[in-house]
Amino acid sequence: MSAETLEKPIVKKEAIFSKRRKKFVIDPLSDDNPITIQVLGICSALAVTTQMKPTMVMAISVTMVLILSNLVISLMRNIIPSRVRIIVQLAVVATLVTLVNEVLKAYAFDMYKELSVFIGLIITNCIVMGRLEAFALGNKPYDSMLDGLGSGLGYSWIILTVAFFRELLGSGKVFGYPVFEAIGMDNLATNGLMVSPVGAFMVLGFIIWVQRTKTGYVEH
Repeated sequence: MSAETLEKPIVKKEAIFSKRRKKFVIDPLSDDNPITIQVLGICSALAVTTQMKPTMVMAISVTMVLILSNLVISLMRNIIPSRVRIIVQLAVVATLVTLVNEVLKAYAFDMYKELSVFIGLIITNCIVMGRLEAFALGNKPYDSMLDGLGSGLGYSWIILTVAFFRELLGSGKVFGYPVFEAIGMDNLATNGLMVSPVGAFMVLGFIIWVQRTKTGYVEH
């Protein structure tokens, strides 16, 4: 009697940077940007963008918290009771924000003093909590990390762009370097409006208008 051999189905592993996974990183940069499309994280986009240096630190901090919190929640997604998931998410984010705060305090004390209040407010950043609830709770760790990276980069380039124009037009500098003076335009008057919250609203509103015009996004 001949024995039949069953062939095992060949399971193809998805590439590390497959087309599907690339969208996790690319989409938040434009089509699904957390600030210009989802209108999340507006507070820090207005509060810390008077200069490029603190804005850069804030962008890196939020991105790291997004990546690591997405990873942790994704790893725990099958053991977190649904009734307490928000509490668990807040605990994870608060722990990571505390670590970021302590790193800044130890290695960049001047920046820590300037940003300490806003770093703490990352805990309540809608982008972080939104990605945990919408993505990390239902997806694998690696995909969740990519999603966090994409959302962080999408957030970062917007606030850095706002900071660039506010610092340049408000003080004639970029990263503290006197641009107008270097190009012989030190007599050019700067606009004090740019260093005020009104200036931040104007620059951010212009970016949102350009972004939505380009993508064709319409608010429903």
